Amino acid sequence: MVLYRRNFLPGGTYFFTVALFDRRSTILIENVGALRDAFRAARRERPFEVDAIVILPHLHVVMSLPPHDADFAGRWRRIEGHFSSALLHAGIDVARHSNGELALWQRRYWEHTVRDEDDFARHVDYIHFNPVKHRYVQRVCDWPHSSFHRYARAGLLSEDWAGDAGESGIAFGERAQGG
Repeated sequence: MVLYRRNFLPGGTYFFTVALFDRRSTILIENVGALRDAFRAARRERPFEVDAIVILPHLHVVMSLPPHDADFAGRWRRIEGHFSSALLHAGIDVARHSNGELALWQRRYWEHTVRDEDDFARHVDYIHFNPVKHRYVQRVCDWPHSSFHRYARAGLLSEDWAGDAGESGIAFGERAQGG
């Protein structure tokens, strides 16, 4: 059996996909304020930068850690814990496993160490295009829960970046078919 080993790089930049136990749940979108608060609380405890993010029924995040620190796993435990606690405090019913543990988050997440500027740009584009890919919206600018809007305000991307899905057929970050 091959044991998966995560790449812990102090000061590294990482791309993550974090999913809920129930992949169909919309609880992240319905409680986006609590999720943002969870990120803020975790950042106060253990600093990190959110370089790009999109909130869907799952999360995609590019996160950069401070120099000499590689503990992204601890940060995700804090984000997930703060969000779960906020839901419980608000009286939101959260399913439980048979052992009593909350059945909110998947136990594992996808992590990729960003290698260079091109890799960074590809992952940021993938994050911003994801609501279109999953057909939540026709245009990137129409999804409210994305760092795309921060990039547009800063002049890094135009409001019409990636165009209209109905006319473009663009698939950012996807591997070419048959290749």
